Amino acid sequence: MTVTVIRDGHLKPWEKDGRVMTAMLPSSCPQNHAANILPLQDGSLLCVWFGGTQEGIADISVWCSRLPAGADTWSEAVKLSDDPTRSEQNPVLFLAPNNVLWLLWTAQISGNQDTAIVRYRQSSDLGQTWGPIDTLLDKPGTFIRQPITVLDNGNWLLPVFYCRTQPGEKWVGNDDISAVKISSDQGKSWRDVVVPDSLGCVHMNITALQDGSLVALYRSRWADHIYLSRSTDGGETWSSPEATVLPNNNSSIQVTTLHSGELALVFNNMSAAGATERRASLYDEIDDGDGRKEPETTGRTAFWGAPRAPMTVAISADGGKTWPWQKNLDEGDGYCMTNNSQEKRNREFSYPSIKQDAGGTLHIAYTYFRQAIKYARVTPEWVKE
Repeated sequence: MTVTVIRDGHLKPWEKDGRVMTAMLPSSCPQNHAANILPLQDGSLLCVWFGGTQEGIADISVWCSRLPAGADTWSEAVKLSDDPTRSEQNPVLFLAPNNVLWLLWTAQISGNQDTAIVRYRQSSDLGQTWGPIDTLLDKPGTFIRQPITVLDNGNWLLPVFYCRTQPGEKWVGNDDISAVKISSDQGKSWRDVVVPDSLGCVHMNITALQDGSLVALYRSRWADHIYLSRSTDGGETWSSPEATVLPNNNSSIQVTTLHSGELALVFNNMSAAGATERRASLYDEIDDGDGRKEPETTGRTAFWGAPRAPMTVAISADGGKTWPWQKNLDEGDGYCMTNNSQEKRNREFSYPSIKQDAGGTLHIAYTYFRQAIKYARVTPEWVKE
């Protein structure tokens, strides 16, 4: 059975709980994935994601929609990137202290994440208009998913992961590691801090705690647990990532620090332990003519295909050690053995983004069946019920 998602952008009460407002963001693309949401000072919301035929195909571009303050409908999506030779993915929004809005994203050749570079463009009017596209990080294999964190000392921290391969072998995710790019000149130049023992830990998501220390949560290529590491020196050094009590299915997560000092996290409460099938790789449906072979593995291998459901929001009051409050936003079988959105065979909830606005409301966006970006509005109190 296939489901066609209605993507009209209209806010409406969730059928399971009228206190939760939801919407399916407008899009003309068959596939929509990897949302990143940002509340702005004027009360509006911006959401970016990538859309096109299918992840890894060159018509994948970055799209953006806006929910004006007080409005009940998200705007029609606007395309913000258009490289006909590369799949442009994982857009991230960042509002700099000088009120310049940055949009960052990756650009790769076909399904080869080891070819990815990071591009950006800027807006001086909160996303109404955008400047030219330029390259931020040109080392092939550099990938991003999470936004920049600004420290009290003025440094900018951009978490990245490196998609590494051996000569003659295709990328499948077996050798990815994490690092932090640090800029002391508002993004003009960057230096590199590698996270120790981070093999398989990607999508590093940095957030500050009330004591001034930093915590980072990671997606696991091994589809076992969410991992965590800490820094007490402004991101100059990091502890080795360690498994938390929460599962991970080799899919993205996002965490944010609330006004209360608590952490709020959106993730799939699932690991490979719940999987009955396994994919060869994320891009195993794309024949790009690349003559490189699949890697010969002797160690751990990335697990692709673990169910991407449920979509869960959780809160921690002890800096990420425990997560006593958890609530599901969507439930289902999370079938993701295919990325095909044209035939509507994918049923994943994935790649969430979460931010708190000045009034305390939590704004969440995530992939719904790879057909749409779903928006949900909740409160911390709702999660804690």
